Amino acid sequence: MNWLEMLGWTGSAVLVWSLLQTRILRLRGWNLLGSVLLVAYNAAVGVWPMVGLNVVLTVINVAHLGRLLRTRRDTSAYAVVELPVADPFLRHLLTVHGADVARFNPGFRWPYDAADRTAFLVLRADEVVGIVLVRALPDRVAQVELDYVTPRYRDFTPGYFVFRRSGALTDRGFRRVVTPPGMVAPYYAGLGFTRQDGAYALDLPGAG
Repeated sequence: MNWLEMLGWTGSAVLVWSLLQTRILRLRGWNLLGSVLLVAYNAAVGVWPMVGLNVVLTVINVAHLGRLLRTRRDTSAYAVVELPVADPFLRHLLTVHGADVARFNPGFRWPYDAADRTAFLVLRADEVVGIVLVRALPDRVAQVELDYVTPRYRDFTPGYFVFRRSGALTDRGFRRVVTPPGMVAPYYAGLGFTRQDGAYALDLPGAG
């Protein structure tokens, strides 16, 4: 097998690998790489219809990647919706994603009758991309009980819209948000949270 055949097989393998990705950003990135490799391979062997196909795929992937990256923190692309803590749709989501939630949050249980809890969904159009559940602590502090991202959007940080942009928490009277001690959440530092006593904490923008 010469280098040209290797290029073709590698491009095909990358393209197939991209289709196995559940995360939308990774799917587009790997698909773009596979398409570029196959453009080079098919141009080298003179298979021009396949060159055209993969050029089109390359353009489509670049356009989608650009849009995803441009809107990843765009409040016009994402919306935060508050739900009652016992909402049937919330119960359905926590059931459907129960195994995945438990994988990242062992022992998590949501009390559907608790008055000190608040539930938010982060939506992209009509698609649920995140679930943020908080518990009210004294001194107007919200403690994160769950910050879950659906698999397709796991390369993004939907919680950003709840904590930094939407005013969802400040509208409920909270002035500060904290995570439980020991919570595995390295992305919080990128949202402006500070590390305090094993947890992450943020003074909410605009809180009085």
